[in-house]
Amino acid sequence: MKYIKMIEFILNNKTITTGKSASSILLDFIRTDQHLKGTKAGCREGDCGACTVLVGTLIDGKVNYQTAASCLTPLGNIAGKHVVTIEGINSNDLTPVQKALDKHSGTQCGFCTPGFVVSLTAHAMSEHEKTFDAAKLSVSGNICRCTGYKSIERAIDEITEELQEKTEHASLNWLIERRYLPEYFYAIPERLSKIKLPDSLPGSKIIGGGTDLYVQKPDETSDINASFYLNRKEFKGISVTKGTFTIGASVTANEIMYSEQFNSYFPKIKQWFKLISSEQIRNTGTLAGNIVNASPIGDLSVFFLALNADLKLSDDKENIRTIALKDFFLNYKTVDLNEGEFIKALEFRIPAEGFKFNFEKVSKRTHLDIASVNTAISYSVSSKGIVEEIHISGGGLAAVPKYFEKTRDYLIGKEINQDNLKNACDILVSEVNPISDIRGSKEYKTLLLKQLFFAHFKETSNQEN
Repeated sequence: MKYIKMIEFILNNKTITTGKSASSILLDFIRTDQHLKGTKAGCREGDCGACTVLVGTLIDGKVNYQTAASCLTPLGNIAGKHVVTIEGINSNDLTPVQKALDKHSGTQCGFCTPGFVVSLTAHAMSEHEKTFDAAKLSVSGNICRCTGYKSIERAIDEITEELQEKTEHASLNWLIERRYLPEYFYAIPERLSKIKLPDSLPGSKIIGGGTDLYVQKPDETSDINASFYLNRKEFKGISVTKGTFTIGASVTANEIMYSEQFNSYFPKIKQWFKLISSEQIRNTGTLAGNIVNASPIGDLSVFFLALNADLKLSDDKENIRTIALKDFFLNYKTVDLNEGEFIKALEFRIPAEGFKFNFEKVSKRTHLDIASVNTAISYSVSSKGIVEEIHISGGGLAAVPKYFEKTRDYLIGKEINQDNLKNACDILVSEVNPISDIRGSKEYKTLLLKQLFFAHFKETSNQEN
């Protein structure tokens, strides 16, 4: 049976109602159905940023805008939202972002330029700090093959200086008055409030952000019956209650990265999560999607394995089953998920006071790349320097994200010293037998694992949590 459900959203200043498959790609709808060619089709893997659009979500009467890679965004995830392409930002004159890029020769062939403009406009609209580094982070997922980036950085510096005048309480007024945005943005909150969201389709395939699925199986996925969980409120939220962190399945990587709770317990989380992916992908990639994808190098899987996390699994009848994350991965791309089950939330106990945590990732490129090896650790020691609890994980080393149980058992009850760490490293290496692949040979990965194991303890030696 073929399900048909109408999807309504606003594209720039136009209300759209379409019966196209909810699993079809936003980029294709923009370019082919709406003939808006400013949004470019580049890599179609979320790497280049040429297809970047703004996606605005109505929250408590205010529209919150984030960038998204439209090449990996299904129409089902933008139902009831405001999608803004470069055409929706343009006016009769250049915007301040466009003027800065033009003034400093921040564009040459021009293919990437719309994506840069959209990303920097999103930065201007955001509530993030208006620093040069924050502005650079906003274009972390935008690649330019021509300029060498220095001219773009000069443009960013000028934009940053002007944004110092922006006041948070009058943000939209300021942006419209300064021509960052057209005037139609004033009416968007009211227009979005009148859009009725479609009901989810029971029993159909679940899609979160789609950032893994549409890279792996774009053709098979683009015309299937699906339920879209990215915006389901019951799967959102991060809370800390009675010593337990609970994270909803549809929480995105950026929602974790900017969470006050996570930043309180993990002060370096922004530094670590910058290694995971670009701004556009972190805005839409979900926790459950990253885990259920069961990639051997899944960054979030490795991160939360080191926190000894549990998964809360549910089915359509709301039966709940709890399973340790380390037991969830059965084999390559195979997980312990029964028919009709899905991930509802992830939980982990807040480690003891004074705990240490570290995440490391090595890839061919420092940023925006798949890991050759990624690894994380959490541990706590007594006042006498004895290990009371420890959890170590690693990716890129086996068919599944690896939890190092034997190494954990060896280190508990021991002092952290050179001899014990050397012995522990030998056990660590014995627990895996890496295969050679495009991201490194067996010997290279084994060497990386050893080096990163010792790096964990070096990085955490003076760490205060």
